[in-house]
Amino acid sequence: MDAPGRHGDPAPMEKVDEFIVVERCFSSDPEFLSVGLANIHADVPDVEANKDRIERACRVFRDRGVDVAIFPEFCLSGYFWEDEVACRRHLERATTERHLDWIEDRLRPLLDDEFRGIILNNITEGEGEGDLYYNTTFLVTRQHPDPLDGRLSYHKVFLPGIEKLYTRSGGEDRLDLDGAMGRVGFTTCYDYLFSDLLREYSMLDEVDAIVEIASWRAAATRDYAEMNVRTDLYYGALWDMAMAAGSATNQVWTIAVNAVGRHPISGATFWGGSGIWAPSGLNLIQASHFNDELLIVHNIDLKGVRRAERDDFD
Repeated sequence: MDAPGRHGDPAPMEKVDEFIVVERCFSSDPEFLSVGLANIHADVPDVEANKDRIERACRVFRDRGVDVAIFPEFCLSGYFWEDEVACRRHLERATTERHLDWIEDRLRPLLDDEFRGIILNNITEGEGEGDLYYNTTFLVTRQHPDPLDGRLSYHKVFLPGIEKLYTRSGGEDRLDLDGAMGRVGFTTCYDYLFSDLLREYSMLDEVDAIVEIASWRAAATRDYAEMNVRTDLYYGALWDMAMAAGSATNQVWTIAVNAVGRHPISGATFWGGSGIWAPSGLNLIQASHFNDELLIVHNIDLKGVRRAERDDFD
């Protein structure tokens, strides 16, 4: 099938390999950015299955004319669970440093002049005492041989609950990358709820977009009995509200990629709902809350739309 925005018009939805693929065009100008969002699950503790899924998704993205593919938080290792002994044994095998040959031999050869980058997240080796890892987002390109180079990687700053058992904070870390198509900042899951971090990206770094990478859960109960208000999907609803509010209040794009499905050991359910929110706060496209899905959006004018939104707002 021809790549929409370059040679033809998109099909609304189809099945490729095991993936449902949803393809849209933001504009008809092929000079703008085309992104692929992998709304997928991770098998725990099967790292090899996760690597295979990432490779196959990358081939779909490459064949459909994507410039940059983005994957969820912990796309190699999968999320943590409460049995600390078993989880640490798994994490030791799943650290990114143990899979650099796979990145070099299997992922990097998929890149070409059009498919230029793959954004991944996984645990990386920590520093100092405490036997803690970093939660690291990193970029695979043809130009940079070391994907864990600090100039292309970001350590998650805000750590909720169980993550403090296994990872350390990145402190005051921020990562923004400037390219011809726009300037992009990075957050990981819980980071996105901290307005000061988003404000630093939008006001100090002047990013056009924030890439939010997550394993954001679906289920949590909030009950206001006297008001007859209750939900069992509080976390999921918060995801949808936060992406819209963060985009609008900072007048930036949010390109958010979340894990989906049930954790095979802990039973935790992840919300999925990967999508793109414009600087107006409007959601332009959103993936399934239940199924693996690949979203492709062609020809996004990151700079122009943000400038227009700021001019109108200001």
